[in-house]
Amino acid sequence: MSEFERISDHIYVMHAEHTTDRPLLAAVAGSSRTLLIDGGNSAVHAAAFREYLEKEGVRAPDMMVLTHHHWDHSFGLAEWSLPTIAQRQTANILRNFSELEWNGETLERLIAEGVISERTKADMLAEYEGDLSRIRVEGPNIVFERFIDVELGDLTCEIRYVGGDHSADSCVVYVKEEGTLFLGDALAPSVYGGPMKYTTGKFLALLDTVFAYGANVLVESHGRPVSREAFYNDVRRYEQLARLVLRHGRDREAVERDLYTELELPETEALPNDMTEAITYFMNGLEQ
Repeated sequence: MSEFERISDHIYVMHAEHTTDRPLLAAVAGSSRTLLIDGGNSAVHAAAFREYLEKEGVRAPDMMVLTHHHWDHSFGLAEWSLPTIAQRQTANILRNFSELEWNGETLERLIAEGVISERTKADMLAEYEGDLSRIRVEGPNIVFERFIDVELGDLTCEIRYVGGDHSADSCVVYVKEEGTLFLGDALAPSVYGGPMKYTTGKFLALLDTVFAYGANVLVESHGRPVSREAFYNDVRRYEQLARLVLRHGRDREAVERDLYTELELPETEALPNDMTEAITYFMNGLEQ
């Protein structure tokens, strides 16, 4: 069931749903404009958020920004009919997607090319109830390279291209006056084109960028909004791991040994599952 929340005086969200890979959607409502962050993975997803905003009496979105091109963030764009902002790489990829005939054969070809995965295929079929012909892909009409600011009246949204392993076109959105940073999926590992991976250089550079904002609330697209303290407590473990991989390279045993020390875990206790997975992702990144 869809879950909605007003997380501040000016920010409304539709929380992520994992059944069909629906990411969090957000609306930032200023005194003169409303900015939508991501369009959803389908017309149905988009319509559910629009209905919620209408019920809450929120000013209808005037424009949209895409955090990256992945289907779950962009395939609902056409349902909104809004001026849409995106990084140039996002625009180019969606332009190519818009020329495709969406059917089972297309999905198989995209899987073979490493553009999507078997998991994506399953999620698409579930979201569109097996009728891929309902997919309508549109590209953005406002394209930027590095930075762009959007003024909403009494609020400023700073949009910044950051890249990363998950998607080379990833962007973040900082609602300056609210101290809220939307990360999209920028800090997630790669999901297409081979084994899931993190590369230490990209990951640590992204963390430096994120920490520099000093945001009070941080929002990842497939998680829940969290406080700065909670976010830092969680992500610092990954930072420690990345630095250990830089030190020890492919010596997984040495990485795990030092990670126990860094996390202050007794040797009799198993490493947390997310850390075990992350070690594998960072090791996969060393193979590049």
